[in-house]
Amino acid sequence: MYRVLIVEDEDIIRKGLAYTMDWMGMGCTIVGEAANGQEGLEKIEELKPDIVVADIMMPVIDGIEMIRIARQKFSFKSIILTSYADFDYAKQAIDLDVSAYLLKPVDEDELIKNVDKIVLEIEKEHEYEQFSEIKKTSEDPHDVFIKTGKENDYVQHVLDATKEHYADKISIETFSEELGVSSSYLSRKFKEATGTSYLDFLNKYRVQQAIKLLETGKYKVYEVSELTGFSDYKHFNTVFKRYTNAAPSEFIK
Repeated sequence: MYRVLIVEDEDIIRKGLAYTMDWMGMGCTIVGEAANGQEGLEKIEELKPDIVVADIMMPVIDGIEMIRIARQKFSFKSIILTSYADFDYAKQAIDLDVSAYLLKPVDEDELIKNVDKIVLEIEKEHEYEQFSEIKKTSEDPHDVFIKTGKENDYVQHVLDATKEHYADKISIETFSEELGVSSSYLSRKFKEATGTSYLDFLNKYRVQQAIKLLETGKYKVYEVSELTGFSDYKHFNTVFKRYTNAAPSEFIK
């Protein structure tokens, strides 16, 4: 899973990008959010994202300057969000090697298309790095691939099973028993691969599914709570508000 950081000062847009898009379906996970360029710099250093989605016009430090500073230390792909007013300004930042410029309000299909393109770019770069590393090592290349692949298979199993059974009572211990490995080992490998803990990932995914159900207008809040794996209604409200800054009923309004 590729780690995505969203840096956007407009709370509604930031939360919308984080929780209404099917990031998991694009092979990504949201590892963090920031409301201005300075906070974005701190999050980039802390979370080491693979992809940074950033608005141009933000308080403290604008998006372009944030990317310019961060690129001096860290490697990541970037998507710039821009309004018509500053679109020309965004185009002037070609020296930053920005992967995509998207006009606001962001078109969901356009974002998905560009994220898919970026993921392919990252995968090709990783393949090249892996090939280069194998050439340097004295180990047998086959052994290297087996070791790496096995660990990735564990994490992929957890991700696939979570997507299928998120409404059930599941935890990292559930999958460690299935896979025959310790929960601490699986937790560590999951965080290494996704940049977040399993519980945080599970809660975010459940909230994402809850938003989709609430948007249909077919279910009451307590029904959505049960349908998304939150057996306790109060806990559902607490978790939902933690990630969206709004109670379920307020978020829909």
